[in-house]
Amino acid sequence: MKATNRTYNDRELKSLRRTLRKNFTDQERLLWSKLRNRQLDGHKFYRQYGVGRYVVDFYCPEKRIVIELDGGHHTEKTNLQLDAERDKALNTLNIRVLRFWNHEVKTNLYGVLETILHILKDS
Repeated sequence: MKATNRTYNDRELKSLRRTLRKNFTDQERLLWSKLRNRQLDGHKFYRQYGVGRYVVDFYCPEKRIVIELDGGHHTEKTNLQLDAERDKALNTLNIRVLRFWNHEVKTNLYGVLETILHILKDS
């Protein structure tokens, strides 16, 4: 699927993106503190970025990588299905999705960053 101007930061999702930015979870805030301002090997990340009909937690356009942080509610069957559909839709745009649990960010931030960095270098 070819990306169009409406594929990224669709105006219809602007208020949702703004709301999500204002209501960051502690884990999102912690990871963002390490991703922002090109701190991770010079890679540019955006937070609460619109891709297609979704708002993703973090996006690196240069490497076409999305990072999603998941809480416990993502273990519910319905949410697992929605996440799989979302990942598939993003994959059709040639975007790789990395998922981490909130507790991973909280208890092993540097391990999460090492994983992200490794994938950025391989992309």
